[in-house]
Amino acid sequence: MEYGRHEPKLTAALHEMPPGGGAFALPRLAMGLFQVDQAFHRFSIGSDRRELIPLSAGQGWILPAGASGFCEYDAPLDFLMVEISEGLLQDVGIDRDLVFRPLVGTLDPLLVQLAKASGTSGEHASLYAETMQLAFAAHLAKVLALVQPGGGSIEDRRLRRVLDYIHANLADNLSLDDMASEAAMSRFHFVRAFTRALGTSPLQYVIGERMKLARVLLQTTNLSIHAVAHRSGYEDVSRFGQHFRRHVGTTPAAFRSEC
Repeated sequence: MEYGRHEPKLTAALHEMPPGGGAFALPRLAMGLFQVDQAFHRFSIGSDRRELIPLSAGQGWILPAGASGFCEYDAPLDFLMVEISEGLLQDVGIDRDLVFRPLVGTLDPLLVQLAKASGTSGEHASLYAETMQLAFAAHLAKVLALVQPGGGSIEDRRLRRVLDYIHANLADNLSLDDMASEAAMSRFHFVRAFTRALGTSPLQYVIGERMKLARVLLQTTNLSIHAVAHRSGYEDVSRFGQHFRRHVGTTPAAFRSEC
């Protein structure tokens, strides 16, 4: 896939691998998304000591540039591999030498949807492809900001843990009590700390992230409006429509027809 006139800034390709695996080394920051379950997936980073990490379809990993290790599996493996160039990283403010904790397992659901959209955007016009790839990189920057080592107070680390929890459970019935518990704070102190750090309340943050996910689902899938609402965390389709119109300025159906 081409982003811009010269350098490919994002490549996304489906790979079909036989049982086995072996050593790997990644020259660029990359994300792998499993398309099939791997109950006996074994994985290591920076050493040859494998750890059993079962992964299901829809789960995967995000590793920094220069990461190396081993990956083994006992069944055929289909996975989507997304690699991001230095140019695209710079476009969204990610340092090419960024060090972050490797992510393995359940990934941010919006990032997963954007990765899938980037993987199929070659079927669409160049502007669409560029837009989806830039959206993927921008959201990746936000996700990686939560897992960088060091920096920040205990309160900051607690809030990062809450954001991880929100992104991993975006389609579920998130409650203020659950989020405050995840942060190990009282409801009162959690709301104040969250609002001060992010500039918005926990409720408005969750709604905003759900609307981002809904937009991607409407753009990249044929799911019904009801199914999109459900996957975005809404049991009440009418309420979903109200929130969508307030954030996007149009109805879900109209938004889809304009894509």
